[in-house]
Amino acid sequence: MDPFKVRNEKLGKRVVEALKKRFFDAYYVSSKEEVSEKVLELISKEDSVSWGGSMTLDSLGIKEILKQKGYTIIDRDTANTPEERQQLMKSALNCGTFLMSSNAITESGELFNIDGAANRVAALCYGPKNVLIIAGINKVVKDLGEAYNRVRNYTAPINAQRFCQNTPCGITGECGDCINQESICAQMVATRFSKPAGRIKIILIGENLGI
Repeated sequence: MDPFKVRNEKLGKRVVEALKKRFFDAYYVSSKEEVSEKVLELISKEDSVSWGGSMTLDSLGIKEILKQKGYTIIDRDTANTPEERQQLMKSALNCGTFLMSSNAITESGELFNIDGAANRVAALCYGPKNVLIIAGINKVVKDLGEAYNRVRNYTAPINAQRFCQNTPCGITGECGDCINQESICAQMVATRFSKPAGRIKIILIGENLGI
């Protein structure tokens, strides 16, 4: 038996139980190959679907699967102008299911997310009928303090490189606690529990995905 797989399954199932106690609908799958089946099970065919930026979603090919299955998609990347893109992002806040990952999930079942434009955390907090979070086991941290440190000092500097941001972390690779219009750390949202119960659904995968 692979000791990494055993550890991930034990940790993942424990975190799923903690999430359920906080009114999240939570599920553990051992591998990324199982994700698409669970996603299709959780999203009604009547739902319009949109998403926030996510390397995890990109790596799993979930967007393409939903398009192939004929779901009504709200995709900001289809916009031809900045104005149209903004309108699509606003429309996404009224969709049936909004897909995203989470920057961190604590062992006690809380979510922590940082956002620049805030469309992702806005949808998490209010708007879409359902939110479906897909996250790798590498997103699990001990507590909110560790979540904050992970996202500010690891996740955000990497994303700053991806987006070529002119921020201290984009230049040096480490957080400068900047107040900068290009910062991707404008919003910091800790989600203690799902309200209404079951609105936020979480698929936790026993593999490392995303950053």
